[in-house]
Amino acid sequence: MAVAALVGPAAAQQTGPLVLAAASLQESMTAAADAWAAKGHARPKISFAGSSALARQIEAGAPADMFVSADEPWMDEVQSKGLLRPKTRVSFLTNSLVLVAPAGKPRRLKIAPGFPLAAALGSSRLAVADTNAVPAGVYAKQALIRLRVWPSVQGKLAPAENVRAALALVSRGAAPLGIVYATDARAERGVRVAGIFPANSHDPISYPVALLASSRHKEAEGFRRYLISAEGKAVFRRFGFGTR
Repeated sequence: MAVAALVGPAAAQQTGPLVLAAASLQESMTAAADAWAAKGHARPKISFAGSSALARQIEAGAPADMFVSADEPWMDEVQSKGLLRPKTRVSFLTNSLVLVAPAGKPRRLKIAPGFPLAAALGSSRLAVADTNAVPAGVYAKQALIRLRVWPSVQGKLAPAENVRAALALVSRGAAPLGIVYATDARAERGVRVAGIFPANSHDPISYPVALLASSRHKEAEGFRRYLISAEGKAVFRRFGFGTR
């Protein structure tokens, strides 16, 4: 029993804080966690999914220490329920939206008002994250509406549960075109950028981070501060993110 008592707390100290992070952060957040661990800290555990799914998990009482969303509205939703630790919310990353095609069938489309996206799709479908909930899909719908092509493509969507699932549809050749973040296209060798959406065609893409009110992990605040530090932001810039 004495041994167990000694091992238990020691093992607990080896476990880092649990971070719920947007799917588009897979490579960058993993690298940030590795860099933090290299400084002698317990490595954070990271669960990736669509920001909408993560917010709902938090609202349902899922135990976690930190939330990193791919948009402000889902962080607003969690904050409105009193589930964030006060004064820990910071918006620290930016991104851009691109149209991608399979690497084996690259193409280029000039993205502008009324551009021929429906014609380019033909009888095929456009891979996109859920346009009603997932940030990447919401941004995509905003862009297509503002560029006046939404009516011609809304019946040709291949909706996915998150942006990485949409990316996978294109990289596997299951969809000829898809809308993802620029960082996703950079991370996947199986796709090529077919066009870049103008920044003014959708709301600014902003990633906020905050601690959850229920967090009790002693290193959660330290890791949050690391993420928003100059050193932490440099990690994300390596993967193509903009920083604030």
